[in-house]
Amino acid sequence: METINDLFSLLSSFLWDWPMIILLLGTHIFLTFRLRIPQRKLLTGIRLSVQKDDKAQGDVSQFGALATALAATIGTGNIVGVATAVALGGPGAVLWCWLTGIFGMSTKYAEALLAVKYRVRDKDGRTYGGPMYALERGLGMKWMAALFAVFTALASFGIGCTVQANSIALLANETFGIPTWIIGIMVCTLTAAVILGGVKAIARVCTVLVPFMAVLYVLGCVVILIMNEAYVWPAIKLIIHAAFNPSAAGGGFVGATVMMAARYGIARGLFSNESGMGSAPIVAAAAQTRNPVRQALVSSTGTFWDTVVICALTGLVLVSSILAYPDISYADGAALTKVAFSKIPYIGAPLLTFGILTFAFSTILGWSYYGESAVNYIERRKSNRFYRILYIVFLFFGSIISLDIIWNIADFMNALMAIPNLVALLLLSGVAARETNKYLWSNRLDEEMEE
Repeated sequence: METINDLFSLLSSFLWDWPMIILLLGTHIFLTFRLRIPQRKLLTGIRLSVQKDDKAQGDVSQFGALATALAATIGTGNIVGVATAVALGGPGAVLWCWLTGIFGMSTKYAEALLAVKYRVRDKDGRTYGGPMYALERGLGMKWMAALFAVFTALASFGIGCTVQANSIALLANETFGIPTWIIGIMVCTLTAAVILGGVKAIARVCTVLVPFMAVLYVLGCVVILIMNEAYVWPAIKLIIHAAFNPSAAGGGFVGATVMMAARYGIARGLFSNESGMGSAPIVAAAAQTRNPVRQALVSSTGTFWDTVVICALTGLVLVSSILAYPDISYADGAALTKVAFSKIPYIGAPLLTFGILTFAFSTILGWSYYGESAVNYIERRKSNRFYRILYIVFLFFGSIISLDIIWNIADFMNALMAIPNLVALLLLSGVAARETNKYLWSNRLDEEMEE
Protein backbone atom coordinates (compact mmCIF):
# COMPACT_ATOMS: atom_id res chain seq x y z
CA MET A 1 0.00 0.00 0.00
CA GLU A 2 2.87 2.35 0.78
CA THR A 3 4.34 1.74 -2.67
CA ILE A 4 0.98 2.41 -4.34
CA ASN A 5 0.54 5.56 -2.27
CA ASP A 6 3.99 6.80 -3.27
CA LEU A 7 3.21 6.09 -6.95
CA PHE A 8 -0.05 8.04 -6.94
CA SER A 9 1.58 10.83 -4.96
CA LEU A 10 4.30 11.11 -7.61
CA LEU A 11 1.80 11.01 -10.49
CA SER A 12 -0.49 13.53 -8.81
CA SER A 13 2.37 15.92 -8.05
CA PHE A 14 3.55 15.74 -11.68
CA LEU A 15 0.10 16.31 -13.22
CA TRP A 16 -0.79 19.17 -10.89
CA ASP A 17 2.54 20.90 -11.40
CA TRP A 18 3.48 23.13 -14.32
CA PRO A 19 2.08 20.88 -17.13
CA MET A 20 -1.49 21.15 -15.81
CA ILE A 21 -1.05 24.78 -14.76
CA ILE A 22 0.07 25.75 -18.26
CA LEU A 23 -2.67 23.69 -19.92
CA LEU A 24 -5.49 25.02 -17.76
CA LEU A 25 -4.38 28.63 -17.55
CA GLY A 26 -3.61 28.63 -21.26
CA THR A 27 -7.13 27.39 -21.97
CA HIS A 28 -8.58 30.08 -19.68
CA ILE A 29 -6.72 32.84 -21.54
CA PHE A 30 -7.43 31.39 -25.01
CA LEU A 31 -11.18 31.09 -24.37
CA THR A 32 -11.34 34.54 -22.80
CA PHE A 33 -10.26 36.13 -26.08
CA ARG A 34 -11.82 33.50 -28.40
CA LEU A 35 -15.23 34.26 -26.86
CA ARG A 36 -14.59 38.03 -26.79
CA ILE A 37 -14.25 38.34 -23.00
CA PRO A 38 -17.59 36.99 -21.70
CA GLN A 39 -16.54 38.19 -18.22
CA ARG A 40 -17.95 41.57 -19.32
CA LYS A 41 -21.42 40.10 -18.87
CA LEU A 42 -20.92 39.18 -15.20
CA LEU A 43 -23.81 41.34 -13.99
CA THR A 44 -26.10 39.83 -16.61
CA GLY A 45 -25.12 36.36 -15.38
CA ILE A 46 -25.86 37.30 -11.77
CA ARG A 47 -29.24 38.70 -12.83
CA LEU A 48 -30.09 35.56 -14.80
CA SER A 49 -29.10 33.31 -11.89
CA VAL A 50 -31.99 34.62 -9.77
CA GLN A 51 -34.57 34.69 -12.58
CA LYS A 52 -36.96 31.87 -13.40
CA ASP A 53 -37.49 31.06 -17.06
CA ASP A 54 -40.98 29.56 -17.48
CA LYS A 55 -40.34 28.81 -21.16
CA ALA A 56 -37.26 26.68 -20.50
CA GLN A 57 -36.79 22.92 -20.31
CA GLY A 58 -34.69 21.17 -17.68
CA ASP A 59 -34.78 19.42 -14.32
CA VAL A 60 -33.73 22.22 -11.95
CA SER A 61 -33.75 26.01 -11.94
CA GLN A 62 -30.76 27.98 -13.18
CA PHE A 63 -30.00 29.01 -9.61
CA GLY A 64 -30.43 25.42 -8.44
CA ALA A 65 -27.82 24.26 -10.96
CA LEU A 66 -25.48 27.07 -9.92
CA ALA A 67 -25.95 26.33 -6.21
CA THR A 68 -25.28 22.62 -6.75
CA ALA A 69 -22.10 23.40 -8.68
CA LEU A 70 -21.01 25.86 -5.97
CA ALA A 71 -21.78 23.22 -3.34
CA ALA A 72 -19.18 20.98 -4.97
CA THR A 73 -16.56 23.70 -5.51
CA ILE A 74 -16.84 25.82 -2.36
CA GLY A 75 -15.03 23.58 0.08
CA THR A 76 -12.13 23.32 2.44
CA GLY A 77 -9.87 24.42 -0.42
CA ASN A 78 -11.30 27.92 -0.09
CA ILE A 79 -10.24 28.01 3.57
CA VAL A 80 -7.27 25.72 4.12
CA GLY A 81 -6.14 25.64 0.48
CA VAL A 82 -5.62 29.40 0.23
CA ALA A 83 -3.69 29.34 3.51
CA THR A 84 -1.46 26.61 2.10
CA ALA A 85 -0.81 28.72 -1.00
CA VAL A 86 0.18 31.68 1.21
CA ALA A 87 2.39 29.46 3.37
CA LEU A 88 4.24 27.98 0.38
CA GLY A 89 4.15 30.81 -2.15
CA GLY A 90 4.03 33.89 0.06
CA PRO A 91 1.43 36.69 -0.06
CA GLY A 92 1.83 37.11 -3.82
CA ALA A 93 0.06 33.79 -4.31
CA VAL A 94 -3.24 35.50 -3.41
CA LEU A 95 -3.09 37.75 -6.49
CA TRP A 96 -2.25 34.86 -8.81
CA CYS A 97 -5.16 32.89 -7.35
CA TRP A 98 -7.47 35.85 -7.99
CA LEU A 99 -6.27 36.36 -11.57
CA THR A 100 -6.83 32.65 -12.24
CA GLY A 101 -10.44 33.09 -11.16
CA ILE A 102 -10.93 36.08 -13.48
CA PHE A 103 -9.72 34.18 -16.55
CA GLY A 104 -11.33 30.93 -15.38
CA MET A 105 -14.78 32.45 -15.73
CA SER A 106 -14.53 32.10 -19.51
CA THR A 107 -13.70 28.40 -19.25
CA LYS A 108 -16.60 27.77 -16.88
CA TYR A 109 -18.80 29.68 -19.35
CA ALA A 110 -17.69 27.54 -22.30
CA GLU A 111 -18.08 24.29 -20.35
CA ALA A 112 -21.68 25.05 -19.46
CA LEU A 113 -22.50 26.26 -22.96
CA LEU A 114 -21.34 22.99 -24.52
CA ALA A 115 -23.03 20.94 -21.79
CA VAL A 116 -26.43 22.50 -22.53
CA LYS A 117 -25.98 22.39 -26.31
CA TYR A 118 -25.19 18.67 -26.37
CA ARG A 119 -27.39 17.51 -23.50
CA VAL A 120 -29.86 14.65 -23.91
CA ARG A 121 -33.18 13.62 -22.37
CA ASP A 122 -33.93 10.03 -21.40
CA LYS A 123 -37.27 8.32 -21.90
CA ASP A 124 -38.38 9.46 -18.43
CA GLY A 125 -37.76 13.09 -19.35
CA ARG A 126 -34.64 13.56 -17.21
CA THR A 127 -31.82 15.69 -18.61
CA TYR A 128 -28.18 14.64 -18.77
CA GLY A 129 -25.11 16.38 -20.14
CA GLY A 130 -21.51 17.30 -19.54
CA PRO A 131 -18.14 16.78 -21.23
CA MET A 132 -18.88 13.12 -22.03
CA TYR A 133 -21.86 14.12 -24.18
CA ALA A 134 -19.94 16.99 -25.80
CA LEU A 135 -17.11 14.60 -26.65
CA GLU A 136 -19.49 11.98 -28.07
CA ARG A 137 -22.08 14.14 -29.84
CA GLY A 138 -19.89 17.09 -30.75
CA LEU A 139 -16.64 15.35 -31.69
CA GLY A 140 -17.55 11.68 -32.14
CA MET A 141 -14.93 10.72 -29.55
CA LYS A 142 -16.99 8.14 -27.69
CA TRP A 143 -13.91 6.42 -26.27
CA MET A 144 -12.64 9.64 -24.73
CA ALA A 145 -16.12 10.38 -23.41
CA ALA A 146 -16.11 7.01 -21.68
CA LEU A 147 -12.70 7.73 -20.17
CA PHE A 148 -13.94 11.04 -18.76
CA ALA A 149 -16.98 9.31 -17.26
CA VAL A 150 -14.81 6.64 -15.62
CA PHE A 151 -12.43 9.24 -14.17
CA THR A 152 -15.38 11.28 -12.87
CA ALA A 153 -17.06 8.29 -11.24
CA LEU A 154 -13.82 7.28 -9.51
CA ALA A 155 -13.08 10.87 -8.46
CA SER A 156 -16.55 11.19 -6.92
CA PHE A 157 -15.75 8.42 -4.43
CA GLY A 158 -12.49 10.17 -3.58
CA ILE A 159 -12.47 13.96 -3.44
CA GLY A 160 -16.26 14.23 -3.30
CA CYS A 161 -17.02 11.47 -0.83
CA THR A 162 -14.46 9.76 1.40
CA VAL A 163 -12.09 12.72 1.66
CA GLN A 164 -14.88 15.10 2.69
CA ALA A 165 -16.37 12.61 5.16
CA ASN A 166 -12.94 12.14 6.68
CA SER A 167 -12.47 15.92 7.06
CA ILE A 168 -15.83 16.22 8.80
CA ALA A 169 -15.20 13.27 11.13
CA LEU A 170 -11.71 14.38 12.16
CA LEU A 171 -12.76 17.97 12.77
CA ALA A 172 -15.83 16.97 14.79
CA ASN A 173 -13.76 14.51 16.80
CA GLU A 174 -11.06 17.10 17.49
CA THR A 175 -13.50 19.90 18.34
CA PHE A 176 -16.33 18.10 20.13
CA GLY A 177 -14.80 14.74 21.07
CA ILE A 178 -17.44 12.75 19.17
CA PRO A 179 -16.22 9.31 17.99
CA THR A 180 -15.61 9.20 14.25
CA TRP A 181 -17.96 6.25 13.69
CA ILE A 182 -20.86 8.21 15.16
CA ILE A 183 -20.05 11.14 12.90
CA GLY A 184 -19.89 8.70 9.99
CA ILE A 185 -23.40 7.45 10.71
CA MET A 186 -24.70 11.01 11.01
CA VAL A 187 -23.12 12.06 7.72
CA CYS A 188 -24.47 8.98 5.96
CA THR A 189 -27.98 9.59 7.31
CA LEU A 190 -28.05 13.26 6.31
CA THR A 191 -26.62 12.54 2.87
CA ALA A 192 -29.03 9.68 2.23
CA ALA A 193 -31.97 11.91 3.14
CA VAL A 194 -30.92 14.26 0.35
CA ILE A 195 -29.35 12.28 -2.51
CA LEU A 196 -31.93 9.48 -2.59
CA GLY A 197 -34.33 12.14 -3.86
CA GLY A 198 -32.19 12.76 -6.94
CA VAL A 199 -30.93 15.99 -8.49
CA LYS A 200 -34.07 17.96 -7.64
CA ALA A 201 -33.68 17.20 -3.93
CA ILE A 202 -29.95 17.98 -4.06
CA ALA A 203 -30.64 21.30 -5.78
CA ARG A 204 -33.33 22.24 -3.25
CA VAL A 205 -30.98 21.69 -0.32
CA CYS A 206 -28.08 23.44 -2.04
CA THR A 207 -30.15 26.53 -2.89
CA VAL A 208 -30.65 27.02 0.86
CA LEU A 209 -27.35 25.71 2.25
CA VAL A 210 -24.88 27.32 -0.17
CA PRO A 211 -25.99 30.97 0.17
CA PHE A 212 -26.29 30.59 3.95
CA MET A 213 -22.86 29.06 4.51
CA ALA A 214 -21.15 31.39 2.02
CA VAL A 215 -22.69 34.56 3.47
CA LEU A 216 -21.84 33.48 7.02
CA TYR A 217 -18.22 32.79 6.07
CA VAL A 218 -17.91 36.07 4.16
CA LEU A 219 -19.30 37.97 7.16
CA GLY A 220 -16.65 36.32 9.34
CA CYS A 221 -13.96 37.48 6.90
CA VAL A 222 -15.38 41.02 6.90
CA VAL A 223 -15.32 41.12 10.71
CA ILE A 224 -11.64 40.12 10.73
CA LEU A 225 -10.82 42.74 8.08
CA ILE A 226 -12.55 45.40 10.19
CA MET A 227 -10.49 44.29 13.19
CA ASN A 228 -7.35 44.43 11.02
CA GLU A 229 -8.38 47.74 9.44
CA ALA A 230 -4.99 49.37 9.79
CA TYR A 231 -3.32 46.46 7.98
CA VAL A 232 -5.77 45.87 5.11
CA TRP A 233 -4.28 48.40 2.68
CA PRO A 234 -0.67 47.37 3.53
CA ALA A 235 -1.77 43.76 2.94
CA ILE A 236 -3.17 44.63 -0.49
CA LYS A 237 0.03 46.43 -1.47
CA LEU A 238 2.12 43.54 -0.16
CA ILE A 239 0.08 40.99 -2.14
CA ILE A 240 0.51 42.95 -5.37
CA HIS A 241 4.21 43.67 -4.74
CA ALA A 242 5.07 40.09 -3.77
CA ALA A 243 3.32 38.66 -6.85
CA PHE A 244 5.92 40.26 -9.14
CA ASN A 245 8.97 40.88 -6.95
CA PRO A 246 11.20 38.05 -5.69
CA SER A 247 12.16 39.79 -2.49
CA ALA A 248 11.59 39.30 1.21
CA ALA A 249 8.07 40.40 2.08
CA GLY A 250 8.66 41.46 5.67
CA GLY A 251 6.05 41.39 8.40
CA GLY A 252 6.87 37.84 9.41
CA PHE A 253 7.11 36.50 5.84
CA VAL A 254 10.21 35.03 4.32
CA GLY A 255 11.13 35.65 0.73
CA ALA A 256 9.28 33.69 -1.96
CA THR A 257 10.18 33.79 -5.63
CA VAL A 258 7.75 35.01 -8.26
CA MET A 259 7.65 31.47 -9.67
CA MET A 260 6.68 30.05 -6.28
CA ALA A 261 3.96 32.65 -5.79
CA ALA A 262 2.59 32.00 -9.28
CA ARG A 263 2.82 28.23 -9.01
CA TYR A 264 0.94 27.90 -5.72
CA GLY A 265 -1.49 30.73 -6.35
CA ILE A 266 -2.50 29.53 -9.81
CA ALA A 267 -2.70 25.89 -8.71
CA ARG A 268 -4.92 26.77 -5.77
CA GLY A 269 -7.16 28.94 -7.93
CA LEU A 270 -7.51 26.19 -10.54
CA PHE A 271 -8.19 23.48 -7.98
CA SER A 272 -10.61 25.63 -6.00
CA ASN A 273 -13.05 26.64 -8.73
CA GLU A 274 -12.68 23.51 -10.90
CA SER A 275 -12.86 25.56 -14.11
CA GLY A 276 -11.63 23.23 -16.83
CA MET A 277 -12.04 20.06 -14.78
CA GLY A 278 -15.41 19.26 -16.35
CA SER A 279 -17.42 18.65 -13.19
CA ALA A 280 -19.69 21.73 -12.99
CA PRO A 281 -21.10 21.44 -16.55
CA ILE A 282 -22.64 18.08 -15.58
CA VAL A 283 -25.19 19.81 -13.39
CA ALA A 284 -25.37 22.89 -15.64
CA ALA A 285 -26.84 20.59 -18.30
CA ALA A 286 -29.82 19.88 -16.03
CA ALA A 287 -30.73 23.57 -15.73
CA GLN A 288 -34.00 25.01 -17.00
CA THR A 289 -32.69 27.26 -19.74
CA ARG A 290 -33.99 28.04 -23.23
CA ASN A 291 -30.55 28.40 -24.82
CA PRO A 292 -26.97 27.41 -23.94
CA VAL A 293 -25.69 30.96 -23.41
CA ARG A 294 -28.11 31.79 -20.58
CA GLN A 295 -26.87 28.95 -18.37
CA ALA A 296 -23.29 29.54 -19.50
CA LEU A 297 -23.44 33.05 -18.07
CA VAL A 298 -25.00 31.77 -14.85
CA SER A 299 -22.35 29.07 -14.47
CA SER A 300 -19.52 31.54 -15.03
CA THR A 301 -20.65 33.46 -11.95
CA GLY A 302 -19.78 30.37 -9.90
CA THR A 303 -16.08 30.94 -10.51
CA PHE A 304 -16.54 34.59 -9.62
CA TRP A 305 -18.13 33.79 -6.24
CA ASP A 306 -15.79 30.91 -5.47
CA THR A 307 -12.39 32.36 -6.35
CA VAL A 308 -12.71 36.06 -7.13
CA VAL A 309 -14.70 36.71 -3.95
CA ILE A 310 -14.29 33.95 -1.34
CA CYS A 311 -10.69 32.91 -2.03
CA ALA A 312 -9.61 36.55 -2.35
CA LEU A 313 -11.28 37.45 0.96
CA THR A 314 -9.61 34.49 2.65
CA GLY A 315 -6.22 35.52 1.31
CA LEU A 316 -6.66 39.12 2.42
CA VAL A 317 -7.74 37.95 5.89
CA LEU A 318 -4.66 35.75 6.22
CA VAL A 319 -2.11 38.30 4.99
CA SER A 320 -3.56 41.17 7.04
CA SER A 321 -3.65 38.91 10.14
CA ILE A 322 0.01 37.99 9.72
CA LEU A 323 0.90 41.68 9.44
CA ALA A 324 -1.27 42.52 12.45
CA TYR A 325 0.08 39.65 14.55
CA PRO A 326 3.72 38.99 13.52
CA ASP A 327 3.98 36.17 16.03
CA ILE A 328 1.57 34.04 13.98
CA SER A 329 3.27 31.07 12.37
CA TYR A 330 2.15 30.65 8.77
CA ALA A 331 4.16 27.51 8.01
CA ASP A 332 1.06 25.33 8.54
CA GLY A 333 -1.80 26.46 6.32
CA ALA A 334 -4.59 24.88 8.41
CA ALA A 335 -3.23 26.36 11.62
CA LEU A 336 -2.88 29.79 10.00
CA THR A 337 -6.58 29.98 9.12
CA LYS A 338 -7.55 28.75 12.57
CA VAL A 339 -5.41 31.38 14.31
CA ALA A 340 -6.78 34.17 12.08
CA PHE A 341 -10.39 33.30 12.89
CA SER A 342 -9.64 32.80 16.58
CA LYS A 343 -8.98 36.55 16.77
CA ILE A 344 -12.77 37.04 16.60
CA PRO A 345 -13.79 36.83 20.29
CA TYR A 346 -16.00 33.90 21.29
CA ILE A 347 -17.46 33.04 17.87
CA GLY A 348 -14.39 32.99 15.62
CA ALA A 349 -13.31 29.37 16.14
CA PRO A 350 -16.90 27.98 16.08
CA LEU A 351 -17.59 29.99 12.91
CA LEU A 352 -14.58 28.46 11.16
CA THR A 353 -15.55 24.98 12.35
CA PHE A 354 -19.10 25.46 11.08
CA GLY A 355 -17.77 26.77 7.77
CA ILE A 356 -15.50 23.77 7.20
CA LEU A 357 -18.22 21.29 8.20
CA THR A 358 -20.87 22.80 5.92
CA PHE A 359 -18.46 23.35 3.05
CA ALA A 360 -17.40 19.69 3.22
CA PHE A 361 -21.00 18.43 3.47
CA SER A 362 -22.11 20.53 0.50
CA THR A 363 -19.23 19.10 -1.53
CA ILE A 364 -20.52 15.60 -0.74
CA LEU A 365 -23.94 16.51 -2.14
CA GLY A 366 -22.65 18.15 -5.31
CA TRP A 367 -20.22 15.39 -6.20
CA SER A 368 -22.82 12.68 -5.65
CA TYR A 369 -24.69 14.01 -8.67
CA TYR A 370 -21.53 14.25 -10.77
CA GLY A 371 -20.63 10.65 -10.05
CA GLU A 372 -24.16 9.40 -10.63
CA SER A 373 -24.35 11.14 -14.00
CA ALA A 374 -21.01 9.60 -15.01
CA VAL A 375 -22.17 6.11 -14.02
CA ASN A 376 -25.42 6.59 -15.95
CA TYR A 377 -23.40 7.48 -19.04
CA ILE A 378 -21.26 4.36 -18.71
CA GLU A 379 -24.12 1.97 -17.93
CA ARG A 380 -26.75 3.50 -20.22
CA ARG A 381 -29.41 2.18 -17.86
CA LYS A 382 -30.92 2.98 -14.49
CA SER A 383 -28.20 2.41 -11.91
CA ASN A 384 -29.03 5.46 -9.79
CA ARG A 385 -30.09 3.71 -6.62
CA PHE A 386 -27.13 1.31 -6.61
CA TYR A 387 -24.67 4.20 -7.03
CA ARG A 388 -26.31 6.24 -4.29
CA ILE A 389 -26.19 3.36 -1.81
CA LEU A 390 -22.55 2.65 -2.65
CA TYR A 391 -21.74 6.35 -2.25
CA ILE A 392 -23.29 6.35 1.23
CA VAL A 393 -21.32 3.23 2.21
CA PHE A 394 -18.09 4.90 1.09
CA LEU A 395 -18.98 7.92 3.21
CA PHE A 396 -18.98 5.78 6.34
CA PHE A 397 -15.65 4.13 5.58
CA GLY A 398 -14.18 7.51 4.76
CA SER A 399 -15.13 8.69 8.24
CA ILE A 400 -13.23 5.98 10.07
CA ILE A 401 -10.09 5.19 8.04
CA SER A 402 -6.87 6.99 7.16
CA LEU A 403 -7.07 8.54 3.72
CA ASP A 404 -3.55 9.45 2.59
CA ILE A 405 -3.76 7.13 -0.41
CA ILE A 406 -7.32 8.25 -1.22
CA TRP A 407 -6.20 11.90 -1.32
CA ASN A 408 -3.47 11.08 -3.81
CA ILE A 409 -5.71 8.89 -5.99
CA ALA A 410 -8.43 11.58 -5.94
CA ASP A 411 -6.00 14.31 -7.01
CA PHE A 412 -4.76 12.04 -9.79
CA MET A 413 -8.30 11.31 -11.03
CA ASN A 414 -9.21 15.00 -10.95
CA ALA A 415 -6.26 15.79 -13.19
CA LEU A 416 -7.23 12.97 -15.57
CA MET A 417 -10.77 14.40 -15.75
CA ALA A 418 -9.41 17.73 -16.93
CA ILE A 419 -7.51 16.36 -19.94
CA PRO A 420 -10.45 15.04 -22.06
CA ASN A 421 -12.58 18.00 -20.96
CA LEU A 422 -9.95 20.46 -22.20
CA VAL A 423 -9.77 18.55 -25.49
CA ALA A 424 -13.52 19.09 -25.91
CA LEU A 425 -13.28 22.77 -24.96
CA LEU A 426 -10.45 23.54 -27.37
CA LEU A 427 -11.78 21.54 -30.33
CA LEU A 428 -15.32 22.84 -29.86
CA SER A 429 -14.30 26.43 -29.13
CA GLY A 430 -15.62 27.41 -32.56
CA VAL A 431 -19.06 26.06 -31.64
CA ALA A 432 -18.95 27.98 -28.36
CA ALA A 433 -17.93 31.14 -30.22
CA ARG A 434 -20.79 30.81 -32.73
CA GLU A 435 -23.38 30.29 -29.99
CA THR A 436 -21.94 33.24 -28.07
CA ASN A 437 -22.10 35.50 -31.10
CA LYS A 438 -25.62 34.29 -31.84
CA TYR A 439 -27.05 35.09 -28.41
CA LEU A 440 -24.65 37.16 -26.33
CA TRP A 441 -23.13 39.63 -28.78
CA SER A 442 -26.46 40.39 -30.42
CA ASN A 443 -29.75 41.71 -29.07
CA ARG A 444 -31.30 38.25 -28.84
CA LEU A 445 -30.46 37.56 -25.18
CA ASP A 446 -31.52 41.06 -24.12
CA GLU A 447 -34.84 40.61 -25.92
CA GLU A 448 -35.44 37.28 -24.17
CA MET A 449 -34.70 38.80 -20.75
CA GLU A 450 -37.26 41.56 -21.37
CA GLU A 451 -40.07 39.15 -22.28
